[in-house]
Amino acid sequence: MNITPRKETYILFIGDILMLVLALWLVLFTRYAVIPDISLYLGHFLPFSILFALWFFVFFISGLYEKHTLFLKSQIPSLIFYAQILNSIFAVCFFYFIPYFSITPKTNLFLMLLYSFVLLAVWRLYGISLLSFSKKGHVLIVGSGEEINELKEEVGNNPRYNLKSVTFLDTDKISDANFQNEVFSRIHNNKDLSVIMVDLQNTKIQPLLPHFYKLLFSQICFVDIYDEYEEIFNRVPSSLINYTWLLKNISPTSKITYDILKRLMDIFIALCVGVLSLVIIFFAILAIKISDRGPIFFLQERIGKNNKKIEIIKFRSMAVSKEGVKNRWYCRQTLQITTYIGKILRKIHIDELPQLWNVLKGDISLIGPRPETPKLAQAYEQAISYYSIRHIIKPGLSGWAQVNQIIPPKFSVEYDKTKTKLSYDLYYVKNRSVLLDIKIGLQTIKTLFSRSGV
Repeated sequence: MNITPRKETYILFIGDILMLVLALWLVLFTRYAVIPDISLYLGHFLPFSILFALWFFVFFISGLYEKHTLFLKSQIPSLIFYAQILNSIFAVCFFYFIPYFSITPKTNLFLMLLYSFVLLAVWRLYGISLLSFSKKGHVLIVGSGEEINELKEEVGNNPRYNLKSVTFLDTDKISDANFQNEVFSRIHNNKDLSVIMVDLQNTKIQPLLPHFYKLLFSQICFVDIYDEYEEIFNRVPSSLINYTWLLKNISPTSKITYDILKRLMDIFIALCVGVLSLVIIFFAILAIKISDRGPIFFLQERIGKNNKKIEIIKFRSMAVSKEGVKNRWYCRQTLQITTYIGKILRKIHIDELPQLWNVLKGDISLIGPRPETPKLAQAYEQAISYYSIRHIIKPGLSGWAQVNQIIPPKFSVEYDKTKTKLSYDLYYVKNRSVLLDIKIGLQTIKTLFSRSGV
């Protein structure tokens, strides 16, 4: 058990469905000035249900089902508003360009967008709080270290966890002689204690485990503090990473079904995106050639699966010296001066499109840890323990770290940011699945549209 409300996503989703169903009923009631009968409602529900499926896709990539949606209530109206703007485009295209659906959309669509926005906003801001029937309890956190402090701050200061109070015991600040008495005095003096989050690997905790076992009969739930950290922050605690953890959680063995599905998805999506991008690719090639008549592509060495070197291909975005031009189509050495056209290509991520060829070749996947240059990888391997374990699987165009880390490391050596990036990469290596890949893909689309970069 963990203290994060996993059920909230399902409640949000079911509530959104009900709000859209109610919005459609209100549209028909307003439009025709009668209480809609079953035939009238079902006649409109079929085409709108297809549209709703598209809308939920937009809601997902807009972040309306993320963990902290309930907490960030001030952002909900704007999130729904911008999502509905995109949804209105889908709706107009759907009804106007598919002749089969002959429902007159002008008035109905306007009313549907209006009612759905109001109902969804009211539901998200006020309705879901009425369904929180659970009694607020107390949490005792027992552990030490920077990550435990992060967890204490998150749980203690965020009302989404439905907790009355949080008590923290730092194992490093209590002597061995007084430790057991201090822990159990906090437990017995708090009658509303419902959850104990504890570092089960701490040597001070080991003698207390038989006593903790007896507390299970008092309806107290025990949570491994590192499992909870991973659940809340979507990354592996750096202090936990050691040989024991890696041998237990990281396996080089192929997941046959997953690997086959992932490869098929890579090929299918890369081909589809490549074909759809042919016009963009043509104009990118033309712009690069016109700008300085240099090579179109840039090849760069990166570290691939099992620490093997691979060459990824991008559209050239930097100026190149005459000495660096050994091939009219591509170059490997460039000067660190971004061209005007290169800045545009980078800003809208078009320079990454040729890497679809690397995906088709199998050098990289669409989803996985971003491949690093050999120089940076060598520097990080020397300074960051177990860094090379991220190379146990195939790298990707986008990854878990890219959609979660707010300020990622860029092109220079940045040890602290890379340690955080590694904790995200290890989370992905441990938990990789088709569903997680789809989630990363959708969040990548959201990131690209927001122009925040990947």
